[in-house]
Amino acid sequence: MKLYPIETGNLKLDGGAMFGVVPKVLWQKQYPADENNLCNWAMRCLLIEDDDRLILIDNGIGDKQDHDFLKHYYLNGDETLESSLAKHGFSPEDITDMILTHLHFDHCGGSIKYNEDRNGFKPAFPNATYWVSRQQYEWAVNPNHRESTSFLKENILPIAESGKLKLIEEEGEILPNISVRIFNGHTEGQIIPLINHHGRTVAFMADLLPASTHIPMSWIMAYDTRPLVTLDDKTRFYEEAVPGDFVLFFEHDIYNECCTLRQTEKGVRVKETFPLSEI
Repeated sequence: MKLYPIETGNLKLDGGAMFGVVPKVLWQKQYPADENNLCNWAMRCLLIEDDDRLILIDNGIGDKQDHDFLKHYYLNGDETLESSLAKHGFSPEDITDMILTHLHFDHCGGSIKYNEDRNGFKPAFPNATYWVSRQQYEWAVNPNHRESTSFLKENILPIAESGKLKLIEEEGEILPNISVRIFNGHTEGQIIPLINHHGRTVAFMADLLPASTHIPMSWIMAYDTRPLVTLDDKTRFYEEAVPGDFVLFFEHDIYNECCTLRQTEKGVRVKETFPLSEI
């Protein structure tokens, strides 16, 4: 098995929204904001090459949205999904499985692209099965008012219409060497993939822990629909990750790709940070 970080570009989000009730005087020391209180965040995906399977976890924001939508997010960075895949010798047509942790636009926007006439949509990964939890899919196609602007129908409905959607019903193994856990604090039915990489567990953290700065228990995004459930989610994850010496792979942390954890008197904290290439 080989693992590759896939950078798809960066976006800027309000620091207060990303750190919730944590005061700026604390979080800005670890994750600085610009003069508009915006922090820069990665949209880093993970590619898994395992025998005859090529599995991608999440796929960034895509390129379907118009300027009026994208201008709020100040997209930046030189890399795209396609260029990052190509750097490792792959193309979207090579992907066999597309795992979507959840269906917010910055995680699944690259799933679907315009057709040749730009009058409709088609899967960006034509040979892939798309995996998402049933709980999240049903939540996303009937969005609440708070999340409705994050669930874009053009990112979601064409997947089901293509016949390539596979719904995950429960926690457990979904592919050889890949199992999932389901968490509900950020959004209903978010899955966290756990990869068995030569006997060690690599956890793709999605929005359970967007960055290493979110590891302390109370550091929870204001975007989370049920922050008290996120507290339970983090506890349940740490109960498995700390004794299991998991490698945490971060989707949004622009400064750190990976870290391990340690238990301290003040709670769970970062043990060490490192690039994925070091595992």
